[in-house]
Parts: sequence; structure tokens; C-alpha cells
Amino acid sequence: MNTDKDFSPLTPNIVRALNDKLYEKRKVAALEIEKLVREFVAQNNAAQIRHVIQILATEFALSQHPHSRKGGLIGLAACSIALGKDSGLYLKELIDPVLTCFNDSDSRLRYYACEALYNIVKVARGAVLPHFNVLFDGLSKLAADPDPNVKSGSELLDRLLKDIVTESNKFDLVAFVPLLRERIYSNNQYARQFIISWIHVLESVPDINLLDYLPEFLDGLFQILGDSSKEIRRMCEVVLGEFLKEIKKNPSSVKFAEMANILVVHSYDLIQFTSMTWMREFIQLAGRVVLPYSSGILTAVLPCLSYDDRKKSTKEAASACNHSLMKLVTPEDDEDDEESQTKSSPPSDGTPSKKEGNTSYKISTRSLICSVLCSSDRSAVTLDLDGIVQVLDRHLHDSSTGMMTRIAVLKWLYHLYIKTPRKVSIDGILNMQCSSTQIVYAAILKLEYLSQVILKDLEVLAEIASSPAGQTDASGSCDNSDSKTELHIPGGVRDGTFDLTGSKVTDLSPSTPSMNSYFYKFMINLLKRFSLERKLLEMRGAFIIRQLCLLLHAENIFHSMADILLKEEDLKFASTMVQTLNTILLTSAELFQLRNQLKDLRTQESCALFCCLYRSWCHNPVATVSLCFLTQNYRHAYDLIQKFGDLEVTVDFLMEVDKLVQLIESPIFTYLRLQLLDVEHNPYLIKALYGLLMLLPQSQAFQLLSHRLSCVPNPELMRTVEDPKAPVKDKRLAQPHIDYSELLQHFDRVQSKHLEVRHQRAGRSEHPDRKL
Repeated sequence: MNTDKDFSPLTPNIVRALNDKLYEKRKVAALEIEKLVREFVAQNNAAQIRHVIQILATEFALSQHPHSRKGGLIGLAACSIALGKDSGLYLKELIDPVLTCFNDSDSRLRYYACEALYNIVKVARGAVLPHFNVLFDGLSKLAADPDPNVKSGSELLDRLLKDIVTESNKFDLVAFVPLLRERIYSNNQYARQFIISWIHVLESVPDINLLDYLPEFLDGLFQILGDSSKEIRRMCEVVLGEFLKEIKKNPSSVKFAEMANILVVHSYDLIQFTSMTWMREFIQLAGRVVLPYSSGILTAVLPCLSYDDRKKSTKEAASACNHSLMKLVTPEDDEDDEESQTKSSPPSDGTPSKKEGNTSYKISTRSLICSVLCSSDRSAVTLDLDGIVQVLDRHLHDSSTGMMTRIAVLKWLYHLYIKTPRKVSIDGILNMQCSSTQIVYAAILKLEYLSQVILKDLEVLAEIASSPAGQTDASGSCDNSDSKTELHIPGGVRDGTFDLTGSKVTDLSPSTPSMNSYFYKFMINLLKRFSLERKLLEMRGAFIIRQLCLLLHAENIFHSMADILLKEEDLKFASTMVQTLNTILLTSAELFQLRNQLKDLRTQESCALFCCLYRSWCHNPVATVSLCFLTQNYRHAYDLIQKFGDLEVTVDFLMEVDKLVQLIESPIFTYLRLQLLDVEHNPYLIKALYGLLMLLPQSQAFQLLSHRLSCVPNPELMRTVEDPKAPVKDKRLAQPHIDYSELLQHFDRVQSKHLEVRHQRAGRSEHPDRKL
């Protein structure tokens, strides 16, 4: 430095001491500067004070010589001490050169700069707040300084500045938030620690409402929460916990909508539990405000539901989120925009409601808060139905989806069909290439082998089968009022009658009672799936059909399946399916009422059902006989058994006869065994049973049936003489609704087809190279 330059009012001795490499000499110079500035303060000579500060800043603190910079820093600190409470008038001139030295490559110089700024801030106290942003920016850099001495000095300065902010009510939060939003994305751990500590301090100050600006830096907080440092994560968790407490206390001032997507984005890895906890509280506090973000929330929540016990807390939080979000979907979401606006508009006459005048009517605090949050924007809050359906569809098609997630998806589909039966299809048709209903329908037909998943699958399918969405065509025509009919559905699923107007004729079987078009489509697809996946039929077929009989009317299930099987080209599958259905019909407790309906055949409807079942049951001769036993058509059963001599008797056939004998000994056929006592009026029952006995080889079933028949009283009464003039003995012959001769002819035709197919199959096995 040129010492011949005029630095007045600084004396040459002061200038030399400031440039000296020894700290002690620079300190002596600082004391002289302090004394000089005090004199100027006493004289109220502001011009000279500024001149001294300017010389120290430009000629020393910003000098190229390191010792001169150190001297300038200690000199600026001395000026601040001398100025005392008046230092606030010169803070910019004092602070700026010191902050510039924070970027110096010399760690000792950075330390002296930190020390000088500490002295300046200590003297000025609250007067430094207008310069808080530049101080914060400088400190955030020193917090990540590699030198431990510099870092230690910055921590002292940091604590001092926090004390000043805490005790002051003039902090400019609006000006600070943009800087906070920028600095919070630092990847340096020390800088992150510094940021978190400041947020914690500001959040604890009563006069500073940091919650209003939380959306500005919440994303950064969650990024810090994923830091590899356990200490930093702990600090961040504490801060987020404090914010969450504040949100619960003051939900009316929280900008839920602006933060919902932030939580969705950060619902992964280390921060998942915290984001799920926040999401749960947001849904419960904000209510329908979060509905537009429901597809994103579900994307984050659903995978967590399949977590094991290692992530039990996250799983429980996600489950609570899922449950709370589902409750937000109400029948109001099925209304058109015009309808919802009409309902949400207040009465024109201003008449208060009855509840307003009832002093006993109380509203919970949370309900009141939610009503305040949602009332003003309720008409603007819409359910993202298409987005939800796409998320659910994606999870159903993903083979890696866990069981609990899959069950939750199915519950959502069921809930949507319950609450929004119209919009599920309408929105899908308008906004997607194929309707949401069709996507859902195709997806959930991919049944799993797990019972819980199947049960939920079937609940959804039952709801689709009884949904109004499937009871009209695309045009929604309702001109023909005569086409209304009653759909038999248990009250637990859906009550009342439904208008089936407009259902496409091709969707319904001509012989099946009029039903929802989706119902018949489902029956076709279910049987098709059983045909393609015999393991599913073997392992879960009976379970699925029994559950469907509980969810929907058993008569409709059997009527439609029988009608579809009548047209089945794979005769072997048709026989197997009939055998399965027959076993369910005869043994399942769920079909008690249907068995009673068939047992007497007292009505035209029951006779029509019997004929429909009979025509398909003909694919399996033994099942046909058991159906006749169930319906007490003993003469026809005897006629059928007489035809068994013309059939190809195989081992499988004899095993089915064996099972029928076992069934006759079961409680289902108690009435049949009791009818053996009335030999005179049930001769064909006894003849049919003897026919079965003659079919059986000498086996355990033969012994069982033989022993049963030996208990029939007075065998002589079994003899009957055919006399056209004799009165009808068998009460089944008096049934005017059934043409039994035509049924026998149908049985012959079906069995002829089976015989032809068996011979073809045998021919192919003998000649592998032969192609049909």
C-alpha cells in the first residue's frame, strides 16, 4: 500500500499499524480509531465519520494486501464500537465490506471478518434487521466453511443474530422468505443444519407467522428430511412436527391445496412416514379441498398398504389416509354441475334453517373448521374421477401389486360404484377412449387365488351388476315404460326396482330373466375364465359361485350360467361346470332357498327355472338325475336311468354315481329317504334307486344303497302295472308346466354330441398326426 497517500483524518501511525502483520499493532491502531470516532461523535461530525469508514472500507478492507484487509476489518469494528447506538446510521457502509471478506480465500481473514461483523451486530442490535437478508446470506456460506475456527466464529455470530430476531418485533418475514426458499435447496449438510435451525427459531417467535409461508419452503424441508445425516433428519422432524401442531391449531389459515402435491411428491423412501402423517392430517382437516389431488394421493398411499411390519407405522398412516380420503367421496360427486350449484346456493328468502334456531344443535370444532374451509369453494372442488380410475386400473394391472393394495383398490372401485354410479361411466365415456366402467370391469375379472382379494372382487362385480350404469344404453332412452322389471338383489347390496329400459337385446339371454347387461356379460366372462383356467375352477370355483349367490340372487346366477352353458361348444368343460354347479346346488347352505324353490315346483317361475337348469344339466347325466331327485321328478329320473344303458359307462361316470349315492345319504335328501316309507305313492323313486344300484359295481356305495333299500317296508308294494285308465300315482305327473318327453329328447341329443366328441378325441389320441 502507498503510505504517502493522504488517509486523513487517520494519522500515519494508525495507517502503518493497520498494515502491520502483527495483530497487536493492528489492535492498537483500532483503539486509536475508536478514540478518533468518539471525538467525531461528540462533535456530531457525520461527514468525518463517513469519511473514516470509507477509508477503512476501500483502502484497507477491500485492499489487495492481506494484512491491510485485516487492519480494515478491525478498524470497522472499532468504528462501530465508538458509534454505539448511532451505528445504525452507518450500517450499510460498515457491513458491506465485511461481508465481502467472507468470500476471501484466506481462512484467517474470513475468521477476522466474522469477528468484526460480530462486534458490529452486537453494538447495533435491532438496527441490523433491515440488513438481515445480506447477513443471513453471508452466514449461510460461513456455516459450510471447511475451517473449524471460521465455523466456530460464524456460530457465535449466528446465535447473536437469532437472539436479536427473537427479541424484536420488526423482522421483515416477507422479504426473507424468497431467500429462505432459495437457500433451503443447498446440498451441504452444514448449510442445511443452519437453515433448519433458523426455521425452528422463526417458527417459535410468537410475532412471526411462518405458517402462512410454509408452501414456499415445505418442499425443501422434505428434501432435507431425506438427508443421510441422522442429526439433520432429527432436527428437520422436530421442525415439521412443530409446524404440524400449528396446522392443527389454526387449520383455517393453512393453504392445504398448495401443499397437497408437495406431500405426494415426497411420499417415498426415508421421508415416507412423515409425508403420510402430514397427508393424513391434511385430509382430515381440509376435507374436500384435497379432492382434486386425490389421484396423486392414491398413487402415493396405495403401495404403502402392502408394507410388512418393518414399516408398520407408515402402513398405518397410509391406511388412515386412504380411509379418510374415501370418506370424502359422497353421492354429491355423482351430481351434474348444475345440480350441485343449485343445492349449494343459499335460499333466496334468507329464512334460517330449523337447526339454526335449535340451541341443542351442536357442531364439533373440526366439522365447523372444515365447513369454513370448504364452504366458499365447495362448488369449485371437483372429484378427479378419471384420474382416480386410471390410478386404480394401473395398480390392478401391475403384477407386483401387493395383496392389501389390491384389496384397497377393489374397495375403492366398490365405493365409487356405490357413491357415483352415473359419473363413473359418464366421465369415462367423455374423457377416455373407453369408459371407466369397461376398464374397471376388464381389470377386476383377473381374479386372484387369494380369498380376500376374490371376496372384494366379487363385491365390486356385484355392484356393477346391480348398478344403474349398466341398465340403460348409451342413448339413455326410457320411452318404453313396459320394459321395467324387478332385479332380484339382496338388500345388503341394493334395494328396489331398476329400469332396464334400453338394454341391448344382444346383451341378454332370451331365456334369462331380464337383468343388468353387465350381469350377463360378467357371467359369460367368468365362465370363459373358468374354461381357460381349470385350476381356478378347481381351487376357487365353488367359493366364487357361492359368494356370488350371497351378493346377488342365486336364481339369477344359476339361470344365467345354465343358459350360457347350453351354448357352450367345449362339451367336456360344460360337463365339468355342470357337475360343479350341481354340487354347489345340492350342498351349499347359501342355496337353501333355491333348493326349496326347486323342490316343490309349485309356480310357473320355478318350473321355468327347472327346465332351464335341466337343459344344461344334460351335459352330465348323473347331475341330471340328481336334479330330478331334488325336484321330486322321480318318474323322469327313472326314465333317465333307463337310458344310461345306451351311454358309455366310464370310471368317471361310476364315480359320479358313487358321489350321488353319498349325497342321498346326506341331510339334503332327508325328505327323499322319508318318502321311501310311502311305497305306494313313490314307486318310481324306489325303481330309480334300484336302477342306480344296478349301475354300480360291488363297492362301498353299492353296499350303502343296497342297505338303504333293504329298509324299505313291504317290497311287494313296489310293483306297478301300467294302466292308461288308472289314476296318476306320481304327483309329479300332475305338473302341467313341464313337457317331460321333450326333455328326454333333449337329453338324448346332448348325450349324442358328447359321444361323438369323445370318439373324435379318442381318434386323435390313436392318430397323433391326424388333424381335425
